[in-house]
Amino acid sequence: MTPFSLLPLSFPGLGLLDACAAGLLVLLWWATGFAVEHAPAGRPSVSALMAEYRRDWMRQFVTRSPRIFDATIMDSLRQGTAFFASACMIAIGGGVALIGNAARLEGLARDLTLEAAGPEIEVKIILVLAFLANALLKFIWAHRLFGYCAILMAAVPNDSDDPLAFHRAGQAAEVNITAAKSFNRGLRSIYFALAALGWLLGPWVLIATALASASVLLRREFASQSRAVMLARLP
Repeated sequence: MTPFSLLPLSFPGLGLLDACAAGLLVLLWWATGFAVEHAPAGRPSVSALMAEYRRDWMRQFVTRSPRIFDATIMDSLRQGTAFFASACMIAIGGGVALIGNAARLEGLARDLTLEAAGPEIEVKIILVLAFLANALLKFIWAHRLFGYCAILMAAVPNDSDDPLAFHRAGQAAEVNITAAKSFNRGLRSIYFALAALGWLLGPWVLIATALASASVLLRREFASQSRAVMLARLP
C-alpha cells in the first residue's frame, strides 16, 4: 500500500517517493514563507526592509504637495497585482481544461514519461493548480487592500499640523504592508507552482525544482544585491 492508495482513487503509478517529494515541496513553500516573514531582527529580509520603507513613504506623503506621485505609485501597485491575478486565472483555466481532456492528458504523459500514464498525472496537475489557486486568492486580496490603502491616503488631511494627518498616514502604511505581504505570498505560490511542474518528469525532478525554487527565493530575500542597496547607510 502506498500513501496515494489511501485516496478515493488508487494511483498505482505514485509511490512513497512521490509522496515524499510532494510533501517536501509543500514544506519548503511553508518554511520559505515563514523565514521571510519572521526573519531575525539582525538579518531582515527584503520584505521586512520594504515594510519600513513603506512606513517612511507614508510619513513623507503627509508633507508632500501635490500628491500626484503617490497616487501614481498606488495605481502601479494595483495594476501589477491585477496582472498577476489575471495570469493566474488564465493558467488555472488551462489546467482545468487539460484535466478534462483525457486524450490530450494521456498524450502529455507519454511525451513526458515515455510510457502510458494513468489518472495519477491528474494529481500532479492538481498540485500545480492548488498553488495557482492560492496565488490567485492572495492577489485578489492584495488588490483589494491596495484599494483600501488608496482611500486611507485620500483621507489624510492636507494640513500636516492636523492631528489626524500622521495617524491616518500610519493606518495607510499598515494596510499597504498587509497588502504587500499578501502579494508576496502570491508570488511565492507562483514560484512553487512552477516547481510543481517538475513532478510531471518524476519525483526526483520535483525534489530538485522544489529545492531550486526555495533557494532562489531565500537568496533574493537575504543575499541579493537589492537587499544590500536597501541596507546601505550614509557614508
